[in-house]
Amino acid sequence: MTAMVLTGHGGIEQLDYRTDVPTPRPGPGEVLVRVTASAKNNTDRKAREGLYPTQDNDEVTSFQMGGEATLTFPRIQGADVVGRVAAVGDGVSPERLGERGLLDFNIYPDARRTLNLIPDYYGHGADGGYADYVVVPADQFHHISNAELDDAQLATLGMCSYQTALHMLTSARVKAGERILVTGASGGVGTALIQLCRIIGAIPYALSQADKTEALLKLGAEAVFDRSNMQGFTERVLEVTGGYPMDAVMDLVGGESTNQFIDTMIVDMHKRNDNPRLSIAGASGGNVSELLWTKIYLYQVQLFGVSHGTREEADQLIEWIRSGELKPVLHAAFKLSDLHRAETYFMNRASNYLGKIVIVPDSQWAEHGAPHALENAG
Repeated sequence: MTAMVLTGHGGIEQLDYRTDVPTPRPGPGEVLVRVTASAKNNTDRKAREGLYPTQDNDEVTSFQMGGEATLTFPRIQGADVVGRVAAVGDGVSPERLGERGLLDFNIYPDARRTLNLIPDYYGHGADGGYADYVVVPADQFHHISNAELDDAQLATLGMCSYQTALHMLTSARVKAGERILVTGASGGVGTALIQLCRIIGAIPYALSQADKTEALLKLGAEAVFDRSNMQGFTERVLEVTGGYPMDAVMDLVGGESTNQFIDTMIVDMHKRNDNPRLSIAGASGGNVSELLWTKIYLYQVQLFGVSHGTREEADQLIEWIRSGELKPVLHAAFKLSDLHRAETYFMNRASNYLGKIVIVPDSQWAEHGAPHALENAG
């Protein structure tokens, strides 16, 4: 089969497009999926470049939550897989042949339906969807028959962004009516957070580029703050909220801005009904933040680090996708053979960039990719 194979840590030159990769075979409890689309995620780039160092080791590496690296080479990346069941392993009903589905991208350590504390995923600890075919657990390939979503659109609703976003909200106990600041709002997790806030009745406020304002308001943001101007940020938040602090912050930025995000929650504490809460699942603004611990404990700020989520959250997301409550935010599709260009485009995002990029195998391009080609974006 054809696949884009990651051969080692480094730049896009480490991604090798091959046409002679053996097609995998499903084992017991597994299905072989003919891939039609896979959403691109920032973790693909970070894993490729080895940007998950530990505090005492700044060498190029991948995250090693279980104590040792699970990313070995060669590896096929691509976590958010959509496709059709092409073959089934022992114990899987043949009635599933031809079924369209979306993958729960997690590699769960066991069958517990609890939080995955040593998170790994398809495209990292096992081969993913940047190929013609992939083998995955049958019970994690969820049937989606919603005809309103084509395959590329469905891939944008993948678990890498949406399960992370939902777990950010559930960790912080976000409730209906609460005001939620969403940083990095134009990316995959950010757009997911805005939609999920509205589903549960919370009020999302977005931090993004000014030129994304109209699109984010249409998506469901109550207001959009310009990230290029952080002077007097807390005062601007209070002006928009009528003097009320943010109840919680969903932070995908980190860096020096985190302290300002916390400030938006601790003004006028007498107006609060619960602790200030910050969930963080990204560090696009920098891996180090300077915080006053006196501010954290005196104001009883609760911090939640989030990576992946639970099986129950994945199941809930599948229900919302099937019901049509979650809407795709698809920016553009690229051919698998053109992944180098997609990676470069992703890193140098255009002003109209919002949502997700999807990678489509060349054999599937005419049907599933061409309608969303880059020239049609925006």
